[in-house]
Amino acid sequence: MTRSEQLFARARQVMPGGVNSPVRAFRAVGGKPRFIAKGLGSHILDEDGLEYIDYVGSWGPMLFGHSHPDILVAVRERMMSGLSFGAPTALEVEMAEKIISLTPNIEMVRMVNSGTEAVMSAIRLARGATGREKLIKFAGCYHGHSDAMLVGAGSGALTQGEPDSAGVTRGAARDTLLARYNDLASVERLLEANRDEVAAVIVEPVAANMGVVPPQEDFLPGLRRLCDRHGSLLIFDEVITGFRLAAGGAQAYFGVRADLVTYGKIIGGGMPVGAYAGSRRLMEQVAPTGPVYQAGTLSGNPVAMAAGLAQLQLLDSHPTCYTVMETAAQYLAAHLRESAQRHGIPLQVNQVGSLLCPYFTDKPVDCFEAAKASDTKKYAKYFNEMLLRGVYLAPSQFEAMFVSAAHTQRDLAFTVKAADEALQALK
Repeated sequence: MTRSEQLFARARQVMPGGVNSPVRAFRAVGGKPRFIAKGLGSHILDEDGLEYIDYVGSWGPMLFGHSHPDILVAVRERMMSGLSFGAPTALEVEMAEKIISLTPNIEMVRMVNSGTEAVMSAIRLARGATGREKLIKFAGCYHGHSDAMLVGAGSGALTQGEPDSAGVTRGAARDTLLARYNDLASVERLLEANRDEVAAVIVEPVAANMGVVPPQEDFLPGLRRLCDRHGSLLIFDEVITGFRLAAGGAQAYFGVRADLVTYGKIIGGGMPVGAYAGSRRLMEQVAPTGPVYQAGTLSGNPVAMAAGLAQLQLLDSHPTCYTVMETAAQYLAAHLRESAQRHGIPLQVNQVGSLLCPYFTDKPVDCFEAAKASDTKKYAKYFNEMLLRGVYLAPSQFEAMFVSAAHTQRDLAFTVKAADEALQALK
């Protein structure tokens, strides 16, 4: 039995499913999870000493790879002065100023502890600011695990939400309405049917929790127009896209203004952190300046602020990093498509910026229904073939591959060769 297998056996005795987040259990792909011991650059090593090229990157925040020296130095220096105070520190101010300086349409920021908390707080703010209770989200878009967000597809885009998890009451989900990603008509019908009742429309600008589904050309601008017409706020959930697509996030990348933006671990350089941000008019509705209450003992934790600020400062000294990452992702996507075609395997590869995802299907993937129609069993086999060859992908079809600035041309060539062999093994 390997060291990872031993740890997993022990973990199952003391943690539900042996993990602290469900996808880590490898149930979608089979086999046993690898327990990771360390990471350096674009590579990780498991507890058995096996090395992998990593395309998970802690689910997105590792823009410059693992253990970047600038980030580690910032964390060490901060730790020497204390871990947490539950009181303001200068780093919180510097981090807020940095986010505002990089991001269009943002005037104020509130730090929290996770992406889930950021979304939950932004929704409360939207409801408080508008005096409305209903919310529109998109089937297949994930916005954390607060009750109102754990809503399944129901019977269609015009139905009210049904809870998608045990323990979530119908009452908690009843005001969450479901639309179809990349389908403006479904949003318009909901807004018309619930006139003057919808506080906000929340969307992943790139749907990166159903794999990677890019917005069609007029989808995000259309959401902006619909929200303006109906007096609803537009919330961009940028837990994945913020500072990954561009320094200014999806607002800068797509040229579309959001009213509120939520961030997650990427602004902590991988440390637990989150934030929500918007105009001064909206954000001053939050306590202590306004009636919308939200608080957090560890919000603005100085160690997380030090790590995140160091990473955002790296963007200043590496202005070409986004071009480098996007070019690498395009290279991988093109070679995956070419290899699949050569082996006669139906494959769609969606790619936006440094995000990409292969789907085993012959039909374009532009919404959740299309993503679910792909061959997930074939992805599971592909995942395990890649793992055997030293490439660590997301252990689920419905997650993204994350390319970092630390991935070298050698890494990319190795990955392409491994993918060709893995695809051949699927025949």
